This record gives sequence, C-alpha cells and structure tokens, in this order.
Amino acid sequence: MSTDHVLVALALAVHFFLLLRWLYRLIRNDELVRVFVQDMASNHLPHIYFALRAICRAQSIELPEQPPIQWIEISNGETRRRPGN
Repeated sequence: MSTDHVLVALALAVHFFLLLRWLYRLIRNDELVRVFVQDMASNHLPHIYFALRAICRAQSIELPEQPPIQWIEISNGETRRRPGN
C-alpha cells in the first residue's frame, strides 16, 4: 500500500468522524431545545399566567380563560396535536 492510499484513507476517516460528530451534536441540540421548551411550557408558563392574572386583578382588568398547552408533534410531514398536561 502506498503512502497516497494511506493519506486518502486517513482523510476519509477524519471526514467521516467529523460528520458523525456533527450529526450527534445536531440531534443532541434538537433534544435539548425540545426539553427546554417543554419545561418552559409545563413549569414556568402557569406561573407567568398566575402573575399576569394577579396584575390584571389589581388593575380591574378581566382576562379570558387561560389557554391549554397544546403540543404539536411533527413527524414525516404530518402534524399531530397531543393534549397538554
């Protein structure tokens, strides 16, 4: 095997490794964003609505009922809604 073949094989291996690393980070980042948004909606949004209602009560402003959280799952080009917590 000549040194040219070794260098080409090494370059391909490095590029393959970088591709795998990029894919892993892309998938992991999507997971983190999904978990963050779900946490914000289920844990923090009710507190924000509670504070908003307290402010509106103090100002004698009537608010409509709090909307439920609707999760939207997008897979294979289809959109499905699943009920909130």
